[in-house]
Amino acid sequence: MLTRRAISIFKSGRILPTSSFKSNFVRGLSIPATLKATKDDEPEFLQSVENFFDRAALVSGISAKTLAQIKSTDAILAVTFPIELEDDKNFIIRGYRAQHSRHRLPVKGGIRFSNEVDLHEVEALAALMTFKCAVVDVPFGGAKGGIQINPSDWTPAQLERITRRFTVELCQKNFIGPGVDVPAPDVGTGPREMAWIMDTYRQLNSSDVNATACVTGKPVSQGGVRGRNEATGLGVFYGIREFLSYPEVQAKTGLSGKIEGTRVAIQGFGNVGYWAAKFFQDNGAKVVAIGERDCVIQDEDGLDVEALFKHRKLTGSFHNFATGKIIEEPLSILEVDCDVLIPAALERQIGLNNAHKIKAKIVGEAANGPTTPGGHDVLTQRGILVIPDLLLNAGGVCVSYFEWLKNLSHVRFGRMNKKWEEQGKMKLLGLVEEEIGRTLSESERRAIVHGAEEHELVYSGLEDTMIVACKETLDTANLKGIDYRTAAFVNAIQKIAVVNQSSGAMFSTQG
Repeated sequence: MLTRRAISIFKSGRILPTSSFKSNFVRGLSIPATLKATKDDEPEFLQSVENFFDRAALVSGISAKTLAQIKSTDAILAVTFPIELEDDKNFIIRGYRAQHSRHRLPVKGGIRFSNEVDLHEVEALAALMTFKCAVVDVPFGGAKGGIQINPSDWTPAQLERITRRFTVELCQKNFIGPGVDVPAPDVGTGPREMAWIMDTYRQLNSSDVNATACVTGKPVSQGGVRGRNEATGLGVFYGIREFLSYPEVQAKTGLSGKIEGTRVAIQGFGNVGYWAAKFFQDNGAKVVAIGERDCVIQDEDGLDVEALFKHRKLTGSFHNFATGKIIEEPLSILEVDCDVLIPAALERQIGLNNAHKIKAKIVGEAANGPTTPGGHDVLTQRGILVIPDLLLNAGGVCVSYFEWLKNLSHVRFGRMNKKWEEQGKMKLLGLVEEEIGRTLSESERRAIVHGAEEHELVYSGLEDTMIVACKETLDTANLKGIDYRTAAFVNAIQKIAVVNQSSGAMFSTQG
């Protein structure tokens, strides 16, 4: 196990100390000695996360010692392994897993497949996961992982071999397990990859009755939970809906507070972007523009999200869709005139080079780290409200938590009480009908008596979680006179500090 606090790395027969980690790590892993600045001199992703943390730390009221402990990464794993191709050639695969904070176990975070994956990226994402879980009161530490490949370059059979081999590496290093580290889907992965991970873990841990809980985001038929697929997009909808309902937000933005008629633009039309767009449209909003890697499609009258999704799935592009105007510059989506802009793609999309061009009144961060510190400052100075990623896109980890609970309890939600609930409602309905002297129609009776299904319970739990977390963020922002991102970080830091201080008190007593 590789750790920042006590790391021993073997290279050429000698052990390297912790201080040598970033500059002398194993050759061939593409880990830079120092983080490179962008052309605008903005910090890289990991530095951006640490910058936001430092801002919140100043007003958190937490001691410097505890803050240092919270900020640092607990453990980092970097592995390489060969995959034999059909032409008898080997390709070296690079994979990473970072466990940022184990103040609560298991740690939780996705695994992404992307050519952009490197150690600093997974470390930054793991840190965000720590704070994200704390903000929404999910009792996990933060982690993240990735494999440095473009999944479209590989066949399904090859992807399965890569995924299973990476899982073996995680098992051997104790970086996966229901009570240790529970991965989930991320960019480039989905239920299929999670099923491969679970099956591999179960084969290597055949006596673990909770093996199904080693990973979340699985197919429903293999232990997944209904509602997980749309969870992050739904959480984005719930979060923005809540902020729109606050008088303070209405006063600052001039928006009515209603979803109906709100003009929404979304960058990214993957799982998160699609579901966010769908929930907004289904609730009366106008999705006026959607951007993808190759272009933007825009329609002031509102796009038909479902029809566009089917068109893109069939043709691979927005081009030749029945309605809307195509703009060939993908990043122009960020400058669309709209009420709410939702970056739902990758990190570092809004920075000093374009933040002054954004016309939205609210930026709702559905992606992880889409805004740099400099970009954030420009937005807030211009009066644009930023709903931060660690709050807004927490829907995925919330429902992953529900799936983990389901796997540990070995029973689906609703199985024990659905019929009992319906029977109780039937008796009450009979008394009401006698009292009012009218028998309800069959459709009316079904609507009233219906007991909650699993996905309805998941939606309910997610909605309640987002309502509470949004209100806590708003209250802290108002109390301290800070922006919502800093407020969310403050809340997370304070919650983690309580756990860390309790653990420290226990160990000091034992000592």
